[in-house]
Amino acid sequence: MAENYIPFTKEMKKDYTILIPNMLPTHFKLIMSVLKTYGYKTELLETSGTKISETGLKYTHNDTCYPAILVIGQFLSALLSGKYDTHKVALIMFQTGGGCRASNYIYLIRKALKKANLGYIPVISLSLAGIEKHPGFTLGPKMLKNMLYATLYGDLMMSLANQIKPYEITRGDADRLTEKWTNILGGELGMKGHTNYRKIKQNYKKIIDDFAKIKVEHKDTVKVGIVGEIFVKYSPLANNGLEKFLLSEGAEPVVPGLYDFLMYCVYNTLNECVLYKKNTAVYPIYKFIYRILCKKKRDVIEIIKKNGIFEAWTPFEEIVALAPDLINTAVKMGEGWLLTAEMLELGKSGCTNIVCTQPFGCLPNHICGKGMMKPIKEKNPNINIVAIDYDAGASRVNQENRLKLMLFNARRVKEEIKSNEAKSAVKSSNAAAEKV
Repeated sequence: MAENYIPFTKEMKKDYTILIPNMLPTHFKLIMSVLKTYGYKTELLETSGTKISETGLKYTHNDTCYPAILVIGQFLSALLSGKYDTHKVALIMFQTGGGCRASNYIYLIRKALKKANLGYIPVISLSLAGIEKHPGFTLGPKMLKNMLYATLYGDLMMSLANQIKPYEITRGDADRLTEKWTNILGGELGMKGHTNYRKIKQNYKKIIDDFAKIKVEHKDTVKVGIVGEIFVKYSPLANNGLEKFLLSEGAEPVVPGLYDFLMYCVYNTLNECVLYKKNTAVYPIYKFIYRILCKKKRDVIEIIKKNGIFEAWTPFEEIVALAPDLINTAVKMGEGWLLTAEMLELGKSGCTNIVCTQPFGCLPNHICGKGMMKPIKEKNPNINIVAIDYDAGASRVNQENRLKLMLFNARRVKEEIKSNEAKSAVKSSNAAAEKV
């Protein structure tokens, strides 16, 4: 990590633009509003196309993790475009500090910058694990709290929009409403870092009520859950616009929220304290934080249920409880046990068709995702899971054909179930008539 390290100084904070790689546009725009409150000038990179992966491959090894290739490609494409003064720009990367290759991204980015003769550009590691320090970039309690609410807001709008898009009469209504609320909430989160929790909960209700007003028509659709490696799972750049493709095929995407991944990280820290007697002094603090985080998610769930129109989330404690039957919660590399638990939770909630997205050769996902498909299906025969590998050399046509086949089978099964239910209803009716 220390190699090619350039600190982001307090002086840089005044006039440097921090570039952010895209993963979840709505979430990241809200987080950017929080950063703006504390004096940071940021810009979200929303570039796409084959040029991104080609640039990434030019400046890193082709055996490198696919998300790293895309992130490096997006950064280098922007820096070499001539749009920015490279002596007044910095890069930022969100990290967990786990054993996955994601913890090596900072080093890989700096190595690529050096290769492109841009080694003087600072790369900031945004991590609660404290991977490294930057004098000009610090995370305070208020900033973290507002980022937390930004994540919950983003998850809520993502969930509601996906439940509306397949059925909306006027195409684009859900996207326009998401953009409207992103601007409103961004303004509120950017008001001197002040947040009132009563106001936050009022916003949850207003957002849900607004989405409930969108005119929809009933359609018999297939729900498709999306799980996998966090970047490929969420980023349209990495998964070739998976959500958009499923919508174009008449399916309803169901995507677990980013907030659950944050809670997964906190839960893993608690687990380490118990299993390995590590950092036991901070255990009560993390336990307190974990309970608060669980409570904040349950608050959103309660408000969704009160509205009565949309399907509510599953409390995190219930997701945790699903894992031990198939995988130990000590398995925390990458998305770890959460990936398996998310597939089980989707199946339990009625979303029995699941796409498991993963970068080609991603060991944690091949074990906790693809490797768990057989035991999950043995335990839940009605679940249909298709694993899709994403890589710079992967065929998009092949990926989409496999998804179409999954949807075809899902619709066929659904029709068979409806037919059997209809036959059963007729038999019951005839039996009742005979008794009369």
